[in-house]
Amino acid sequence: MLWLESVNAIDLAVRGMMVGIVASAPMGPVGVLTVQRTLNKGRWYGFATGCGAAVSDLIYAMITGLGMSIVMDFIERPTTILYIKILGSILLFCFGAYTYYTKPAAPHAPSGKRGTLWHNAFTGFVITVSNPLIIFLFLALFARCGFVVPDHHVEQAIGYAGVLTGAIVWWLCLTTALNKLGSRFDMSTISLLNRLLGLLVMVGSTVGLFYTLFR
Repeated sequence: MLWLESVNAIDLAVRGMMVGIVASAPMGPVGVLTVQRTLNKGRWYGFATGCGAAVSDLIYAMITGLGMSIVMDFIERPTTILYIKILGSILLFCFGAYTYYTKPAAPHAPSGKRGTLWHNAFTGFVITVSNPLIIFLFLALFARCGFVVPDHHVEQAIGYAGVLTGAIVWWLCLTTALNKLGSRFDMSTISLLNRLLGLLVMVGSTVGLFYTLFR
């Protein structure tokens, strides 16, 4: 493919980790549930919930990547890739704005039963997989990052492993922080975190757009 730069597995792994972190960080229903379970049940129950969500993210990432690979196999013009990256930046900015202005809400009242780690992971998976709109986020991230590389299956698999790793690292860091902060981490803190994340995504997408246009 004429537009494709040299493919580097390490580079794709790093990009994948960034994608996994950005996709997992906003405090939607599964994020709030992870916070609840960490505070009420313990760190590893919250982490298990996040890991279930990470597996769901990986599945949607692979579906998105497969669809983009089929389309991009027929793309030869560098200008078309430029337009795709511009569109990805715009969609990412919209996602950041949505994250900034949306007030997070708990999916349900926390249960007093701990359950097993597997059960907590499964419920995290179900909540995340029930929201297929995350595909649009992956489309924006993949387009902006140039993540999809058709006909480079090994490198792409390493990139997907990076997506899973990034998501798991995010949930590990979050539950570790919650374990130390305890009850000081409440809904107002979650709202503040969402606003900060949304602002970072908006700034990052704007910088990426200007870089694409004027580099």
